[in-house]
Amino acid sequence: MQIVDAQVHVWSTNTPDRPWPPGYKPHRPVPLTPSLLLEEMNAAGVDCAVLVPSQMENYRNDRALEGACAHPDRLTVMGRLDLLLPEARASIAAWCNQPGMRGLRCSFIETLWGSALAEGRLDWFWPEAEKAGMPLMLMMHHDQLHMVDEVAQRYPACKLTLDHLALDSSKRDDGAFRDLDKLLALAKRPNIMVKVSALPTYTTDSYPFRRLHPYVRRVYDAFGPTRMFWGTDLSRLTCSYRQAVTMFTEEMDWLSATDKEWIMGRGICEWLGWNPGKNHVE
Repeated sequence: MQIVDAQVHVWSTNTPDRPWPPGYKPHRPVPLTPSLLLEEMNAAGVDCAVLVPSQMENYRNDRALEGACAHPDRLTVMGRLDLLLPEARASIAAWCNQPGMRGLRCSFIETLWGSALAEGRLDWFWPEAEKAGMPLMLMMHHDQLHMVDEVAQRYPACKLTLDHLALDSSKRDDGAFRDLDKLLALAKRPNIMVKVSALPTYTTDSYPFRRLHPYVRRVYDAFGPTRMFWGTDLSRLTCSYRQAVTMFTEEMDWLSATDKEWIMGRGICEWLGWNPGKNHVE
């Protein structure tokens, strides 16, 4: 079984030529670069990963793309683009022509982006992404999901994945999952996938995070294993990398071997149209 992490943020050191945005604080004191990530992947038994440049990178995707181009059998990129810029629209059609680039990751929990979405100022984006066949990863909260439902219905070929089950990172346990039904209702849209990612950060429980298992089961019952993508958001993980893997591969005995194959890697790779190699040199 190939293990593919559906989301890991990477970023570079704060320097005069690559300054971090004012006020942003990294998840880790030492930047998580593609090379450091590969070391951690090797130790945890993770074969491949989808890189998402951190907000510290100011919409720069170059370092992540360098990592993906150097290790195409192990890394690929969901880049960031400031959709609020007038010139953003012209970038969509050829976005995935960049070596190592697979699509876009859009964070609508940011105030400016959330307002633009609610006000219809990003209505141009969805048909352009659909036309380009571009995979989209969306960071949203449960109270925004009605807007995703409308997009998915209007643009049925638009490839949408909701990050971290649309959970609020400020909440834990029942508080975090209180409105999970709003997410489960979107399973009726076949073009919506979900990332069962970063889940240990949404509980006060310790490994193997039994409090989370019933919620994962509800997601499984609604979306099925082919539309669930495992991931960690490693830089803010509250357990070891290996434990984030074995939570699914060893602790959920109701998942079949085929289920695990889909959730732990096959699903995200097919969704992205990515065929990374299973054999790599450690």
